[in-house]
Amino acid sequence: MISVSILGIKEDIKNNIQILDKQDIDYMHIDIMDGKFVSNKTWNIDEISDILNNTKVKKDVHLMVKNVKKYVDDFKKLKPDYITFHYEAINNVLEMIKYIKSLNINVGLSIKPNTKVEEIIPYLSYLDLVLVMSVEPGLGGQKFIESSINKIKELYKLRNDYNYHYVIEVDGGINDITAKLCDKADILVIGSFITNGNYSEQIRKIGG
Repeated sequence: MISVSILGIKEDIKNNIQILDKQDIDYMHIDIMDGKFVSNKTWNIDEISDILNNTKVKKDVHLMVKNVKKYVDDFKKLKPDYITFHYEAINNVLEMIKYIKSLNINVGLSIKPNTKVEEIIPYLSYLDLVLVMSVEPGLGGQKFIESSINKIKELYKLRNDYNYHYVIEVDGGINDITAKLCDKADILVIGSFITNGNYSEQIRKIGG
């Protein structure tokens, strides 16, 4: 499955979002940054609601923020399929997982490149999605970190061994070459490779 990150759309964003909405993709990946957990800052809920107005593709919200609950309460208004937050952002991880589930939204947990899969094992049985960051979160256009492949394989094995139901998502530096390395992932988050070119042509290169 393909989740297109809209982060790299810099010009005429509303029109380009409408074009993207008509493509053969599974999700739009909405990167929300607060300028605190990561140095960059992106849209607030009013801005993104305006940008996404009348779009039909399912939404995949990735919170790179410190005040997770505040942003969950804001972005639940998008009625996303998934809200994913960072393991490294808060101490009450299980409490937040249960809170998002109580909103009838699928919950994802993301780990940065330096975080080991072992650290999130206690939460895997509760999760609908695990997001492996294959770049440092906060900036688009970075080079894929190849050690991410081992994390994907590890999560794949754990899912099979224990009958967990989460999907595995990978985000960062994904293109037509690195996508092939991530064959055990269920969802590929792809940004600049698609949004910097002809959307339908670039999606075709990935196999979408």
